[in-house]
Amino acid sequence: MKKMLTMALCLAAAASAGAQKANVEGAKKLSGKFDKIEEARNLIQQAMQNPETQNDANTYYVAGKIEFDAYDKGLQAGMINPDDPSANPEAMAQELLNGYDYFIKALPLDSVPNEKGEVKPKVSKDIVNKLVAHTNDYFAKGGATMYELKKYYPEAYRSFMIYADMPDQAFLGSKAPKLDDASRALAYFNAGLSAYVGNEVLAAANAFRAARQFGYTDPETDGANAYIYEIACWQTAMQRDSTLNDKAMERIMDVARAGNEKYGLKQTVFLNNLVNAYVMDNDFDQALSTVNNLLASNPDNSNLYGLRGFINDRAGNDDASLADYRKAAALPDCDYETLKNAAKKIYRVGAVKFGEIDPTDQAAKNQIKADYYDQAAEICNRAKAMKQDDPDLNYVIEAIDYALTTFFPAN
Repeated sequence: MKKMLTMALCLAAAASAGAQKANVEGAKKLSGKFDKIEEARNLIQQAMQNPETQNDANTYYVAGKIEFDAYDKGLQAGMINPDDPSANPEAMAQELLNGYDYFIKALPLDSVPNEKGEVKPKVSKDIVNKLVAHTNDYFAKGGATMYELKKYYPEAYRSFMIYADMPDQAFLGSKAPKLDDASRALAYFNAGLSAYVGNEVLAAANAFRAARQFGYTDPETDGANAYIYEIACWQTAMQRDSTLNDKAMERIMDVARAGNEKYGLKQTVFLNNLVNAYVMDNDFDQALSTVNNLLASNPDNSNLYGLRGFINDRAGNDDASLADYRKAAALPDCDYETLKNAAKKIYRVGAVKFGEIDPTDQAAKNQIKADYYDQAAEICNRAKAMKQDDPDLNYVIEAIDYALTTFFPAN
């Protein structure tokens, strides 16, 4: 009886394995037939979920082949009739991703040693050829399509990354495509933008980093956007997760330093971020040294004086900070933010000094009014002319007006 039961179980197992292999072969025969694609997918899904065939390279090879065959058929059909159902852009872009994922699963399984310890790949060569042949499709038909359809992450992001990473994929060997750095840089930037818009800032930061390392450039910023976006990603990451603060500050400093070295005062955002990183690390000496070195060759740059004013303010050097902000505001090219910060500093110091004098000392009161409150008000007016609707500036103006009418009433 036991012998018969054992034989029955063996026959059942063999039948199950045979059924699943039949599913794989059936799916393979249906590959490339658009009207049968769902049937083919269902058959191969059954094989992927069954222990008898779920670790077989051929299972995932056929699954990938179904997707790439569907894509190729859609591409051909779309040339004749763009409205052909098989030529749906979103479906085709997804087929590229599906096919890639299945092939990536098939490759290591195809190199598993047999019972004799021999490695005899059966489908790897065809997988490599198909992936290489579709390299450009991941950019133009995959990433671009998904981005346009607002499928930013993971779809557009992954498509652009697959394209950009293709030359470095070891499994492609000598078949790996030769892509120029500019094309890869653009793909990495697009991947970063996709992840950024898709609210995945860490993935975006890594993609932007790759973009700048490959020399990303553009006519508007000469490539500075890759640096700026990377900094923005890490700033957002810090706001969302405080455990990332140290890593984020390290990355921000690295990007800011590289951006400052490349763009200098043409893009002060990098200098500002670099100095801010030093200040947050309480490295005031390095922050001051960085700005002073630039001031030596740019003695009339208001942004540099404003930046030094910020450093001295955070370091508690009020007199030096006040002098820097006064110098910055006195220069004709002073920008809005520096004017606003100068007005704040002058007003705050004036308020402190007003509280320290004898209330009956009219001469001292008049001197403080002229040196601090009146000057802060004049700087606010210049800033207001540049930007009307900043509530932060309006608050400063209201505070100064209140002080002037309350503490210095007209005679």
